Amino acid sequence: KTAETNRWHEKWFALYQNVLFYFEGEQSARPAGMYMLEGCNCERVAAPKGCAAGSGRDAALDKQHYFTVLFGHEGQKPLELRCEDEVDGDEWVEAIHQASYSDILIEREVLMQKYIHLVQIVETEKVAANQLRHQLEDQDTEIERLKSEIVALNKTKEKMRPYQGNQDDEDPDIKKIKKVQSFMRGWLCRRKWKTIVQDYICSPHAESMRKRNQIVFNMVEAESEYVHQLYVLVNCFLRPLRMAASSKKPPISHDDVSSIFLNSETIMFLHEIFHQGLKARIANWPTLILADLFDILLPMLNIYQEFVRNHQYSLQVLANCKQNRDFDKLLKQYEANPACEGRMLETFLTYPMFQIPRYIITLHELLAHTPHEHVERKSLEFAKSKLEELSRVMHDEVSDTENIRKNLAIERTIVEGCDILLDTSQTFIRQGSLIQVPSVERGKLSKVRLGSLSLKKEGERQCFLFTKHFLICTRSSGGKLHLLKTGGVLSLIECTLVEETEAS
Repeated sequence: KTAETNRWHEKWFALYQNVLFYFEGEQSARPAGMYMLEGCNCERVAAPKGCAAGSGRDAALDKQHYFTVLFGHEGQKPLELRCEDEVDGDEWVEAIHQASYSDILIEREVLMQKYIHLVQIVETEKVAANQLRHQLEDQDTEIERLKSEIVALNKTKEKMRPYQGNQDDEDPDIKKIKKVQSFMRGWLCRRKWKTIVQDYICSPHAESMRKRNQIVFNMVEAESEYVHQLYVLVNCFLRPLRMAASSKKPPISHDDVSSIFLNSETIMFLHEIFHQGLKARIANWPTLILADLFDILLPMLNIYQEFVRNHQYSLQVLANCKQNRDFDKLLKQYEANPACEGRMLETFLTYPMFQIPRYIITLHELLAHTPHEHVERKSLEFAKSKLEELSRVMHDEVSDTENIRKNLAIERTIVEGCDILLDTSQTFIRQGSLIQVPSVERGKLSKVRLGSLSLKKEGERQCFLFTKHFLICTRSSGGKLHLLKTGGVLSLIECTLVEETEAS
Protein backbone atom coordinates (compact mmCIF):
# COMPACT_ATOMS: atom_id res chain seq x y z
CA LYS A 1 0.00 0.00 0.00
CA THR A 2 1.56 3.26 -1.13
CA ALA A 3 1.77 6.11 1.39
CA GLU A 4 1.25 8.83 -1.26
CA THR A 5 -2.01 7.69 -2.89
CA ASN A 6 -3.18 5.32 -0.15
CA ARG A 7 -3.84 2.73 -2.86
CA TRP A 8 -2.93 -0.95 -3.13
CA HIS A 9 -0.58 -2.19 -5.85
CA GLU A 10 0.22 -5.79 -6.65
CA LYS A 11 4.00 -6.45 -6.68
CA TRP A 12 6.26 -9.51 -6.81
CA PHE A 13 8.41 -9.69 -3.64
CA ALA A 14 11.70 -11.52 -3.04
CA LEU A 15 13.32 -11.80 0.41
CA TYR A 16 17.13 -12.34 0.36
CA GLN A 17 18.86 -12.44 3.75
CA ASN A 18 17.95 -9.07 5.35
CA VAL A 19 16.94 -7.24 2.11
CA LEU A 20 13.34 -7.26 0.74
CA PHE A 21 13.22 -6.59 -3.04
CA TYR A 22 10.01 -5.94 -4.99
CA PHE A 23 9.46 -6.16 -8.78
CA GLU A 24 6.70 -5.01 -11.11
CA GLY A 25 6.08 -8.65 -12.05
CA GLU A 26 7.53 -12.16 -11.63
CA GLN A 27 9.34 -11.91 -14.98
CA SER A 28 10.92 -8.50 -14.30
CA ALA A 29 14.69 -8.43 -14.78
CA ARG A 30 15.47 -5.61 -12.32
CA PRO A 31 13.83 -4.76 -8.96
CA ALA A 32 11.60 -1.70 -8.67
CA GLY A 33 12.84 -1.04 -5.12
CA MET A 34 14.13 -2.58 -1.92
CA TYR A 35 13.79 -2.36 1.89
CA MET A 36 16.54 -3.03 4.47
CA LEU A 37 14.97 -5.25 7.19
CA GLU A 38 17.84 -5.12 9.69
CA GLY A 39 16.32 -4.18 13.06
CA CYS A 40 12.71 -4.11 11.80
CA ASN A 41 9.56 -5.56 13.39
CA CYS A 42 6.76 -7.38 11.53
CA GLU A 43 3.24 -7.64 12.97
CA ARG A 44 -0.10 -9.04 11.87
CA VAL A 45 -2.85 -6.39 11.79
CA ALA A 46 -6.61 -6.51 11.41
CA ALA A 47 -8.38 -5.53 8.18
CA PRO A 48 -8.82 -1.73 7.76
CA LYS A 49 -12.15 -0.30 8.95
CA GLY A 50 -13.14 0.70 5.40
CA CYS A 51 -13.29 -2.98 4.39
CA ALA A 52 -16.71 -3.81 5.95
CA ALA A 53 -18.61 -6.94 5.09
CA GLY A 54 -20.42 -6.57 1.80
CA SER A 55 -20.24 -7.67 -1.77
CA GLY A 56 -17.90 -7.08 -4.65
CA ARG A 57 -14.51 -5.44 -4.03
CA ASP A 58 -15.10 -4.80 -0.28
CA ALA A 59 -15.85 -8.46 0.32
CA ALA A 60 -12.68 -9.49 -1.55
CA LEU A 61 -10.58 -7.09 0.52
CA ASP A 62 -12.12 -8.39 3.71
CA LYS A 63 -10.74 -11.86 2.89
CA GLN A 64 -7.19 -10.53 2.63
CA HIS A 65 -4.63 -11.06 5.41
CA TYR A 66 -2.80 -7.89 6.44
CA PHE A 67 0.61 -7.39 8.09
CA THR A 68 2.85 -4.39 8.65
CA VAL A 69 6.67 -4.00 8.69
CA LEU A 70 7.83 -1.37 11.20
CA PHE A 71 11.36 -0.05 10.55
CA GLY A 72 13.76 1.04 13.24
CA HIS A 73 15.02 3.99 11.18
CA GLU A 74 13.60 7.39 12.09
CA GLY A 75 11.45 9.01 9.42
CA GLN A 76 10.80 5.79 7.48
CA LYS A 77 7.12 4.98 7.21
CA PRO A 78 5.80 1.48 7.92
CA LEU A 79 5.35 -0.91 5.02
CA GLU A 80 1.77 -2.20 4.72
CA LEU A 81 1.26 -5.52 2.92
CA ARG A 82 -1.53 -8.03 2.41
CA CYS A 83 -2.01 -11.43 0.78
CA GLU A 84 -4.90 -13.76 0.07
CA ASP A 85 -3.71 -16.91 1.83
CA GLU A 86 -3.45 -16.97 5.63
CA VAL A 87 -0.69 -19.61 5.64
CA ASP A 88 1.24 -17.57 3.11
CA GLY A 89 0.87 -14.49 5.30
CA ASP A 90 2.10 -16.34 8.41
CA GLU A 91 5.13 -17.63 6.47
CA TRP A 92 5.98 -14.09 5.29
CA VAL A 93 5.75 -12.71 8.85
CA GLU A 94 7.95 -15.53 10.22
CA ALA A 95 10.51 -15.14 7.41
CA ILE A 96 10.77 -11.35 7.95
CA HIS A 97 11.20 -11.93 11.70
CA GLN A 98 14.19 -14.17 10.98
CA ALA A 99 15.74 -11.87 8.34
CA SER A 100 18.46 -10.47 10.58
CA TYR A 101 22.14 -10.58 9.68
CA SER A 102 23.16 -9.91 13.29
CA ASP A 103 21.20 -12.99 14.45
CA ILE A 104 23.03 -15.12 11.89
CA LEU A 105 26.38 -13.78 13.14
CA ILE A 106 25.40 -14.58 16.74
CA GLU A 107 24.36 -18.12 15.75
CA ARG A 108 27.63 -18.55 13.85
CA GLU A 109 29.62 -17.38 16.88
CA VAL A 110 27.68 -19.76 19.17
CA LEU A 111 28.28 -22.67 16.78
CA MET A 112 31.97 -21.75 16.52
CA GLN A 113 32.30 -21.73 20.32
CA LYS A 114 30.55 -25.13 20.51
CA TYR A 115 32.87 -26.47 17.82
CA ILE A 116 35.95 -25.19 19.65
CA HIS A 117 34.63 -26.68 22.89
CA LEU A 118 34.07 -30.06 21.21
CA VAL A 119 37.56 -29.97 19.69
CA GLN A 120 39.06 -29.26 23.10
CA ILE A 121 37.01 -32.11 24.64
CA VAL A 122 38.23 -34.52 21.93
CA GLU A 123 41.85 -33.45 22.49
CA THR A 124 41.43 -33.81 26.25
CA GLU A 125 39.88 -37.28 25.87
CA LYS A 126 42.73 -38.35 23.61
CA VAL A 127 45.30 -37.23 26.17
CA ALA A 128 43.35 -38.89 29.00
CA ALA A 129 43.07 -42.15 27.03
CA ASN A 130 46.80 -42.08 26.32
CA GLN A 131 47.58 -41.48 30.01
CA LEU A 132 45.25 -44.31 31.07
CA ARG A 133 46.91 -46.63 28.59
CA HIS A 134 50.34 -45.82 30.04
CA GLN A 135 49.01 -46.27 33.56
CA LEU A 136 47.62 -49.71 32.69
CA GLU A 137 50.95 -50.72 31.22
CA ASP A 138 52.78 -49.46 34.33
CA GLN A 139 50.32 -51.28 36.57
CA ASP A 140 50.80 -54.54 34.67
CA THR A 141 54.54 -54.17 35.14
CA GLU A 142 54.05 -53.36 38.82
CA ILE A 143 51.79 -56.39 39.29
CA GLU A 144 54.43 -58.68 37.79
CA ARG A 145 57.10 -57.16 40.04
CA LEU A 146 54.92 -57.55 43.12
CA LYS A 147 54.22 -61.18 42.25
CA SER A 148 57.93 -61.90 42.05
CA GLU A 149 58.48 -60.08 45.38
CA ILE A 150 55.70 -62.15 47.02
CA VAL A 151 57.32 -65.34 45.85
CA ALA A 152 60.69 -64.17 47.21
CA LEU A 153 59.11 -63.14 50.54
CA ASN A 154 57.37 -66.47 50.92
CA LYS A 155 60.66 -68.24 50.46
CA THR A 156 62.28 -65.94 53.03
CA LYS A 157 59.46 -66.58 55.53
CA GLU A 158 59.90 -70.29 55.20
CA LYS A 159 63.58 -69.91 56.06
CA MET A 160 62.87 -67.60 59.03
CA ARG A 161 59.84 -69.49 60.39
CA PRO A 162 61.65 -70.96 63.47
CA TYR A 163 62.41 -67.41 64.69
CA GLN A 164 58.89 -65.97 64.23
CA GLY A 165 57.69 -67.25 67.59
CA ASN A 166 60.20 -64.98 69.32
CA GLN A 167 58.86 -61.75 67.68
CA ASP A 168 55.86 -61.58 69.98
CA ASP A 169 58.13 -61.89 72.96
CA GLU A 170 60.41 -59.05 71.70
CA ASP A 171 61.52 -56.50 74.26
CA PRO A 172 59.33 -53.29 74.23
CA ASP A 173 62.46 -51.13 74.28
CA ILE A 174 63.68 -52.84 71.09
CA LYS A 175 60.31 -52.07 69.45
CA LYS A 176 60.64 -48.40 70.41
CA ILE A 177 64.18 -48.26 69.05
CA LYS A 178 63.04 -49.77 65.73
CA LYS A 179 60.16 -47.28 65.52
CA VAL A 180 62.51 -44.34 66.11
CA GLN A 181 64.89 -45.72 63.49
CA SER A 182 62.01 -45.98 61.03
CA PHE A 183 61.04 -42.32 61.61
CA MET A 184 64.68 -41.23 61.20
CA ARG A 185 65.08 -43.12 57.94
CA GLY A 186 61.88 -41.49 56.60
CA TRP A 187 63.04 -38.02 57.67
CA LEU A 188 66.47 -38.50 56.10
CA CYS A 189 64.87 -39.71 52.84
CA ARG A 190 62.49 -36.73 52.70
CA ARG A 191 65.31 -34.27 53.43
CA LYS A 192 67.47 -35.79 50.71
CA TRP A 193 64.59 -35.59 48.19
CA LYS A 194 63.91 -31.95 49.15
CA THR A 195 67.57 -31.14 48.59
CA ILE A 196 67.48 -32.79 45.16
CA VAL A 197 64.38 -30.79 44.16
CA GLN A 198 65.83 -27.49 45.41
CA ASP A 199 69.11 -28.14 43.60
CA TYR A 200 67.21 -28.76 40.36
CA ILE A 201 65.10 -25.61 40.78
CA CYS A 202 68.30 -23.55 41.06
CA SER A 203 70.07 -25.42 38.24
CA PRO A 204 70.77 -23.90 34.77
CA HIS A 205 68.53 -26.54 33.15
CA ALA A 206 65.49 -25.47 35.19
CA GLU A 207 66.20 -21.79 34.44
CA SER A 208 66.43 -22.61 30.73
CA MET A 209 63.10 -24.47 30.87
CA ARG A 210 61.45 -21.49 32.60
CA LYS A 211 62.70 -19.15 29.88
CA ARG A 212 61.51 -21.62 27.22
CA ASN A 213 58.06 -21.73 28.76
CA GLN A 214 57.91 -17.93 28.87
CA ILE A 215 58.81 -17.77 25.16
CA VAL A 216 55.95 -20.15 24.38
CA PHE A 217 53.48 -18.07 26.43
CA ASN A 218 54.64 -14.89 24.68
CA MET A 219 54.21 -16.60 21.31
CA VAL A 220 50.61 -17.51 22.15
CA GLU A 221 49.88 -13.91 23.23
CA ALA A 222 51.51 -12.52 20.06
CA GLU A 223 49.54 -14.96 17.89
CA SER A 224 46.30 -13.91 19.62
CA GLU A 225 47.09 -10.23 18.95
CA TYR A 226 47.98 -10.99 15.30
CA VAL A 227 44.71 -12.89 14.75
CA HIS A 228 42.83 -9.90 16.20
CA GLN A 229 44.65 -7.54 13.79
CA LEU A 230 43.74 -9.75 10.81
CA TYR A 231 40.13 -9.91 12.08
CA VAL A 232 39.95 -6.08 12.14
CA LEU A 233 41.52 -5.89 8.65
CA VAL A 234 38.96 -8.30 7.18
CA ASN A 235 35.81 -7.28 9.07
CA CYS A 236 36.36 -3.51 9.36
CA PHE A 237 37.87 -2.88 5.90
CA LEU A 238 37.79 -5.78 3.39
CA ARG A 239 34.17 -6.93 3.74
CA PRO A 240 32.65 -3.41 4.02
CA LEU A 241 34.62 -2.29 0.93
CA ARG A 242 33.38 -5.35 -0.99
CA MET A 243 29.82 -4.32 -0.19
CA ALA A 244 30.58 -0.71 -1.16
CA ALA A 245 32.01 -1.90 -4.50
CA SER A 246 28.67 -3.63 -5.21
CA SER A 247 26.60 -0.50 -4.48
CA LYS A 248 24.82 1.62 -7.07
CA LYS A 249 27.53 4.31 -7.00
CA PRO A 250 30.65 2.37 -5.95
CA PRO A 251 33.51 4.51 -4.55
CA ILE A 252 35.93 1.67 -5.44
CA SER A 253 35.93 -1.18 -7.93
CA HIS A 254 36.10 -4.90 -7.08
CA ASP A 255 39.46 -5.15 -8.90
CA ASP A 256 40.96 -2.45 -6.68
CA VAL A 257 39.61 -4.18 -3.55
CA SER A 258 41.24 -7.45 -4.68
CA SER A 259 44.51 -5.62 -5.46
CA ILE A 260 44.62 -3.95 -2.04
CA PHE A 261 43.68 -6.93 0.16
CA LEU A 262 44.54 -9.92 -2.09
CA ASN A 263 44.41 -13.11 0.08
CA SER A 264 44.35 -11.48 3.53
CA GLU A 265 41.09 -13.30 4.37
CA THR A 266 42.76 -16.68 3.69
CA ILE A 267 45.69 -15.66 5.92
CA MET A 268 43.22 -14.85 8.72
CA PHE A 269 41.56 -18.29 8.46
CA LEU A 270 44.99 -19.97 8.50
CA HIS A 271 46.11 -18.21 11.68
CA GLU A 272 42.78 -18.76 13.42
CA ILE A 273 43.39 -22.51 13.01
CA PHE A 274 47.01 -22.17 14.19
CA HIS A 275 45.92 -20.09 17.20
CA GLN A 276 43.30 -22.66 18.23
CA GLY A 277 45.98 -25.35 18.04
CA LEU A 278 48.30 -23.31 20.28
CA LYS A 279 45.57 -22.81 22.87
CA ALA A 280 44.80 -26.54 22.85
CA ARG A 281 48.50 -27.27 23.49
CA ILE A 282 48.63 -24.81 26.39
CA ALA A 283 45.55 -26.47 27.90
CA ASN A 284 47.60 -29.70 28.21
CA TRP A 285 50.27 -28.00 30.31
CA PRO A 286 52.85 -29.12 31.50
CA THR A 287 52.96 -31.51 28.52
CA LEU A 288 53.78 -29.11 25.65
CA ILE A 289 54.41 -30.26 22.05
CA LEU A 290 54.67 -27.57 19.34
CA ALA A 291 56.61 -29.16 16.48
CA ASP A 292 53.58 -30.88 14.91
CA LEU A 293 51.76 -27.51 14.80
CA PHE A 294 54.59 -26.02 12.74
CA ASP A 295 54.54 -29.13 10.52
CA ILE A 296 50.91 -28.29 9.72
CA LEU A 297 51.61 -24.55 9.31
CA LEU A 298 54.66 -24.71 7.03
CA PRO A 299 53.00 -26.08 3.83
CA MET A 300 50.34 -23.35 4.01
CA LEU A 301 52.71 -20.40 4.47
CA ASN A 302 53.25 -20.14 0.71
CA ILE A 303 50.18 -17.89 0.61
CA TYR A 304 52.42 -15.22 2.19
CA GLN A 305 54.58 -15.12 -0.95
CA GLU A 306 51.73 -13.72 -3.01
CA PHE A 307 50.76 -11.21 -0.30
CA VAL A 308 54.34 -9.96 0.23
CA ARG A 309 54.96 -9.76 -3.54
CA ASN A 310 51.82 -7.66 -3.93
CA HIS A 311 52.32 -5.43 -0.84
CA GLN A 312 53.98 -2.43 -2.49
CA TYR A 313 51.49 -2.52 -5.36
CA SER A 314 48.55 -2.70 -2.94
CA LEU A 315 49.78 0.47 -1.17
CA GLN A 316 50.08 2.23 -4.56
CA VAL A 317 46.51 1.21 -5.51
CA LEU A 318 45.27 2.42 -2.12
CA ALA A 319 47.04 5.77 -2.58
CA ASN A 320 45.43 6.15 -6.02
CA CYS A 321 41.98 5.29 -4.63
CA LYS A 322 42.38 7.93 -1.93
CA GLN A 323 42.36 10.57 -4.67
CA ASN A 324 38.63 9.83 -4.91
CA ARG A 325 36.91 12.02 -2.27
CA ASP A 326 34.04 9.58 -1.78
CA PHE A 327 36.43 6.71 -1.10
CA ASP A 328 38.64 8.80 1.18
CA LYS A 329 35.61 9.90 3.20
CA LEU A 330 34.35 6.30 3.46
CA LEU A 331 37.80 5.02 4.49
CA LYS A 332 38.07 7.61 7.27
CA GLN A 333 34.71 6.40 8.60
CA TYR A 334 36.05 2.84 8.72
CA GLU A 335 39.29 3.97 10.40
CA ALA A 336 37.26 5.81 13.06
CA ASN A 337 35.93 2.44 14.28
CA PRO A 338 37.01 1.89 17.93
CA ALA A 339 38.34 -1.55 16.99
CA CYS A 340 41.02 0.12 14.82
CA GLU A 341 42.39 2.01 17.86
CA GLY A 342 43.33 4.98 15.68
CA ARG A 343 45.39 2.91 13.23
CA MET A 344 45.15 3.43 9.47
CA LEU A 345 44.47 0.78 6.81
CA GLU A 346 48.11 0.93 5.67
CA THR A 347 49.18 -0.16 9.17
CA PHE A 348 46.97 -3.27 9.09
CA LEU A 349 48.18 -4.14 5.57
CA THR A 350 51.78 -4.05 6.84
CA TYR A 351 51.30 -6.46 9.80
CA PRO A 352 51.52 -9.71 7.71
CA MET A 353 54.87 -8.54 6.28
CA PHE A 354 56.56 -9.08 9.67
CA GLN A 355 54.93 -12.38 10.67
CA ILE A 356 57.43 -14.78 9.03
CA PRO A 357 60.47 -12.94 10.53
CA ARG A 358 58.67 -12.99 13.92
CA TYR A 359 58.30 -16.78 13.71
CA ILE A 360 61.99 -17.12 12.82
CA ILE A 361 63.05 -15.00 15.82
CA THR A 362 60.75 -16.97 18.14
CA LEU A 363 62.17 -20.31 16.93
CA HIS A 364 65.74 -18.98 17.38
CA GLU A 365 64.93 -18.06 21.00
CA LEU A 366 63.12 -21.35 21.56
CA LEU A 367 66.04 -23.42 20.24
CA ALA A 368 68.48 -21.42 22.40
CA HIS A 369 66.69 -22.82 25.49
CA THR A 370 65.98 -26.30 24.13
CA PRO A 371 68.48 -29.06 25.10
CA HIS A 372 70.15 -30.96 22.26
CA GLU A 373 68.61 -34.22 23.45
CA HIS A 374 65.10 -32.70 23.58
CA VAL A 375 62.48 -34.68 21.65
CA GLU A 376 61.38 -31.59 19.66
CA ARG A 377 64.74 -30.07 18.80
CA LYS A 378 65.12 -31.63 15.32
CA SER A 379 61.56 -30.72 14.33
CA LEU A 380 61.99 -27.12 15.52
CA GLU A 381 65.31 -26.80 13.66
CA PHE A 382 63.64 -28.10 10.50
CA ALA A 383 60.78 -25.58 10.89
CA LYS A 384 63.29 -22.74 11.40
CA SER A 385 65.28 -23.69 8.30
CA LYS A 386 62.11 -23.87 6.18
CA LEU A 387 60.94 -20.45 7.42
CA GLU A 388 64.36 -18.91 6.71
CA GLU A 389 64.32 -20.38 3.20
CA LEU A 390 60.81 -19.02 2.61
CA SER A 391 61.89 -15.60 3.92
CA ARG A 392 64.86 -15.50 1.51
CA VAL A 393 62.66 -16.46 -1.46
CA MET A 394 60.11 -13.78 -0.59
CA HIS A 395 62.85 -11.15 -0.20
CA ASP A 396 64.31 -12.01 -3.62
CA GLU A 397 60.87 -11.98 -5.27
CA VAL A 398 60.00 -8.62 -3.71
CA SER A 399 63.33 -7.15 -4.91
CA ASP A 400 62.77 -8.42 -8.46
CA THR A 401 59.16 -7.21 -8.52
CA GLU A 402 60.05 -3.75 -7.21
CA ASN A 403 62.88 -3.44 -9.75
CA ILE A 404 60.52 -4.33 -12.64
CA ARG A 405 57.93 -1.82 -11.43
CA LYS A 406 60.60 0.91 -11.10
CA ASN A 407 61.88 0.23 -14.63
CA LEU A 408 58.35 0.31 -16.08
CA ALA A 409 57.58 3.55 -14.22
CA ILE A 410 60.67 5.21 -15.76
CA GLU A 411 59.83 3.76 -19.20
CA ARG A 412 56.33 5.29 -19.04
CA THR A 413 57.74 8.77 -18.26
CA ILE A 414 59.80 8.75 -21.48
CA VAL A 415 57.65 9.90 -24.41
CA GLU A 416 59.40 7.76 -27.03
CA GLY A 417 59.58 4.73 -24.71
CA CYS A 418 62.74 2.68 -24.16
CA ASP A 419 63.00 -1.00 -25.13
CA ILE A 420 66.08 -1.71 -23.02
CA LEU A 421 64.05 -1.11 -19.82
CA LEU A 422 61.88 -4.12 -20.66
CA ASP A 423 64.86 -6.38 -19.87
CA THR A 424 64.14 -7.98 -16.46
CA SER A 425 67.88 -8.27 -15.70
CA GLN A 426 68.26 -4.46 -15.99
CA THR A 427 68.56 -3.17 -12.42
CA PHE A 428 67.97 0.48 -11.52
CA ILE A 429 70.87 2.22 -9.67
CA ARG A 430 70.07 5.95 -9.39
CA GLN A 431 68.70 9.01 -11.19
CA GLY A 432 69.27 12.77 -11.11
CA SER A 433 70.01 15.95 -13.04
CA LEU A 434 73.45 16.52 -14.61
CA ILE A 435 74.93 19.36 -16.67
CA GLN A 436 76.14 18.22 -20.11
CA VAL A 437 79.22 20.28 -21.06
CA PRO A 438 80.66 20.66 -24.60
CA SER A 439 83.35 18.32 -25.86
CA VAL A 440 86.77 18.68 -24.22
CA GLU A 441 90.06 18.96 -26.06
CA ARG A 442 93.28 18.76 -24.06
CA GLY A 443 91.60 19.84 -20.87
CA LYS A 444 90.04 23.01 -22.39
CA LEU A 445 86.53 23.64 -23.61
CA SER A 446 86.09 23.79 -27.35
CA LYS A 447 85.25 27.34 -28.47
CA VAL A 448 83.44 26.05 -31.55
CA ARG A 449 80.78 24.07 -29.65
CA LEU A 450 80.62 26.41 -26.66
CA GLY A 451 78.47 28.83 -28.62
CA SER A 452 75.63 26.29 -28.84
CA LEU A 453 75.26 26.38 -25.03
CA SER A 454 74.36 30.03 -24.63
CA LEU A 455 72.39 29.29 -21.42
CA LYS A 456 73.19 26.94 -18.59
CA LYS A 457 69.62 25.59 -18.69
CA GLU A 458 70.18 24.20 -22.16
CA GLY A 459 72.88 21.88 -20.84
CA GLU A 460 70.78 20.32 -18.06
CA ARG A 461 69.95 16.66 -18.61
CA GLN A 462 67.85 14.14 -16.66
CA CYS A 463 69.97 10.97 -16.34
CA PHE A 464 69.12 7.41 -15.31
CA LEU A 465 71.83 4.88 -14.38
CA PHE A 466 71.17 1.12 -14.71
CA THR A 467 73.47 -1.90 -14.43
CA LYS A 468 73.84 -2.18 -18.20
CA HIS A 469 72.90 1.22 -19.68
CA PHE A 470 73.01 4.95 -19.02
CA LEU A 471 70.03 7.04 -20.26
CA ILE A 472 70.28 10.77 -21.02
CA CYS A 473 66.99 12.68 -21.42
CA THR A 474 65.90 16.25 -21.95
CA ARG A 475 62.83 17.71 -20.27
CA SER A 476 60.42 19.74 -22.42
CA SER A 477 58.54 22.82 -21.26
CA GLY A 478 55.54 20.60 -20.49
CA GLY A 479 57.64 18.47 -18.11
CA LYS A 480 57.83 15.41 -20.40
CA LEU A 481 61.09 13.50 -20.89
CA HIS A 482 62.64 12.86 -24.34
CA LEU A 483 65.67 10.68 -25.07
CA LEU A 484 68.55 12.44 -26.85
CA LYS A 485 68.41 11.59 -30.53
CA THR A 486 72.15 10.81 -30.56
CA GLY A 487 73.77 9.33 -27.48
CA GLY A 488 70.57 9.08 -25.46
CA VAL A 489 71.18 5.39 -24.63
CA LEU A 490 74.77 4.51 -23.70
CA SER A 491 75.82 0.89 -23.20
CA LEU A 492 78.07 0.36 -20.17
CA ILE A 493 79.44 -3.00 -21.33
CA GLU A 494 82.45 -1.58 -23.24
CA CYS A 495 82.94 1.89 -21.77
CA THR A 496 85.68 3.75 -19.91
CA LEU A 497 84.98 6.26 -17.12
CA VAL A 498 87.47 9.15 -16.96
CA GLU A 499 87.38 11.63 -14.05
CA GLU A 500 88.61 15.15 -14.97
CA THR A 501 90.65 16.51 -12.05
CA GLU A 502 91.56 19.91 -13.57
CA ALA A 503 89.29 22.78 -12.56
CA SER A 504 89.46 24.30 -16.10
